[in-house]
Amino acid sequence: MNEDVELILEETRDRMQKALDHLEYELARLRAGRATPTLLEGVMVDYYGVNTALSQTSNINTPDSKTIVVQPWEKSMLAPIEKAILAANLGVTPINSGEVIRINIPPLTEERRVQLVKQVKSEGETAKVSVRNSRKWANDELKKLLREGLPEDSEKGASEEVQEYTNDFSSKIDKVVEIKEQELMTV
Repeated sequence: MNEDVELILEETRDRMQKALDHLEYELARLRAGRATPTLLEGVMVDYYGVNTALSQTSNINTPDSKTIVVQPWEKSMLAPIEKAILAANLGVTPINSGEVIRINIPPLTEERRVQLVKQVKSEGETAKVSVRNSRKWANDELKKLLREGLPEDSEKGASEEVQEYTNDFSSKIDKVVEIKEQELMTV
């Protein structure tokens, strides 16, 4: 197969994998009624004038399934961390004990579960759109190569391979979404 075709296929696979990885990242941040350190992943703290990730200023632990404990490396960081968690609008309230910050994760209501499932489905659809955009990009690139002299059967074979990638990644996205939905609806 043509080297340009191989590059296009590899780039397409990478783009589709990134869409799946992004979906998994976004779904990990959704609160499923269980305490996980990933809930605080996007929180940025003012660390002596520099916007820094919370995980780089403290230890983050989950002693049980309903509590997250944030233990800053410096006690002076307790107030800025508490402020950053509130500002992140995660739907949780930090409790400052003077030593650590505790975050109790309240159980999800049925209404909130249904909302989260809708959000999961929306994230899944966004990922699928991204996969389809990658397919469109690859097919456009293959058509350009066809006009530049690529044999028609090579272009057709590569297009079929791109479609296989699309089907494969779409089914992986469906599985990830289904697993997260089950996790959310389990009381």
